[in-house]
Amino acid sequence: MPIAATVGVIAQQGERAGEWIADLSALLRVAGLLGLLLVFGVYGFLSWWFTRYAVTDTELRIRSGLLFRRTAHIRLDRLQAVDVTRPLLARLAGVATLRLDVIGTEAKDELAYLSEKEAVALRAELLARAAGFAPEEAVSLGQAPERELLRVRPRDLVMSLVLSLGFWAALVAGLTAPVLVFWFSSSPWVTLAVLLPVAGGLWKGTAGRFLADYDWTVAESPDGLRLDHGLLDRAHETVPPGRVQSVRIVEPLLWRRRDWVRVELAVAGSKNGLLVPVASRAAAHDVIARVLPGVDLAALMFSPSPRAAARWVVPVWWKGYALAISPEVFAARHGRVCRRTDIVPHAKVQSVRLTQGPWERARGVADLHVDTGANGTVTARLRGAEEAAALLAAEAVRSRTSRASARPDRWMT
Repeated sequence: MPIAATVGVIAQQGERAGEWIADLSALLRVAGLLGLLLVFGVYGFLSWWFTRYAVTDTELRIRSGLLFRRTAHIRLDRLQAVDVTRPLLARLAGVATLRLDVIGTEAKDELAYLSEKEAVALRAELLARAAGFAPEEAVSLGQAPERELLRVRPRDLVMSLVLSLGFWAALVAGLTAPVLVFWFSSSPWVTLAVLLPVAGGLWKGTAGRFLADYDWTVAESPDGLRLDHGLLDRAHETVPPGRVQSVRIVEPLLWRRRDWVRVELAVAGSKNGLLVPVASRAAAHDVIARVLPGVDLAALMFSPSPRAAARWVVPVWWKGYALAISPEVFAARHGRVCRRTDIVPHAKVQSVRLTQGPWERARGVADLHVDTGANGTVTARLRGAEEAAALLAAEAVRSRTSRASARPDRWMT
């Protein structure tokens, strides 16, 4: 709260704040800065000191706040994932934060800061209780064993960034935009206002991604797939496979010569959206097999949209659209420069829709939309109208029968 209030005042009174600071002596400036740091430090310490938690048979209770008290009741049977994050300063102090994904909520609840040993032990206990173990068993089980599946080398991560078109676009924008703005406006303040968001975007797409994805490791354990990554801020995340609604394989243009892909996920109630930042296709398929057991991605046969009609609806780009259906999944592909393949297990399909615009009706094609439980939609574009109608009816049957025989979404079952 004090930090947010101070930043808000400075942002609102930018010019006047600059004048106030300029009128102060160097000694008063240093004293003022030290005073702010002291106030922020004391507030942070007291906020941590007054944070309490308790684990009952059915829920985790977190009570926090110094000026405004907040009590969170987190049902253990609604836990989606329990992640351990270690920011740089927290790692130096030997503490960590627990971040809890709960089904039906947008933001993650946090419990900060615990000792690293206590955070890992509490995470293991919460996962065991969420899996249905008795409270006395959950405390004694400890951390579940794991087996490493994939580790991304720093060299491959750097090359993937360099071979990204977004990297070069951000670099060119970062170099040219401030110069052009200053040339036309002749105002350093306007230039700075443009430079800051551009620099932020450049950092996020280059160095920021490298720092976040450094030493990316995927391991398999009874409670799901564990993701460890980060150079300065270390994160430990869990992906429960039963809650994965869809998988996306991304193939940027400059990666295809190396046969590299990125794997993204849509998980119900979670924002853990990245499974593998970069890997060979074979290694990525091996990891996806743990998320979608029984699915052979190499055996999927994609059929393109009908050429005669599709090329008049979407010239040139129609060649990027394709569809494949197996007994286990519905898969749709789109994109030519950056190819994306979305894969949805039939058991995760919530609804199926068919849409046609006026131009599509004239050309005899339609779009088939498959909605998932993660508020996402996978679309097979520009299929023949008769084919789309048949696929609509068939997918409704597949999704219903697949849900009836699907495994439960709980961990360790």
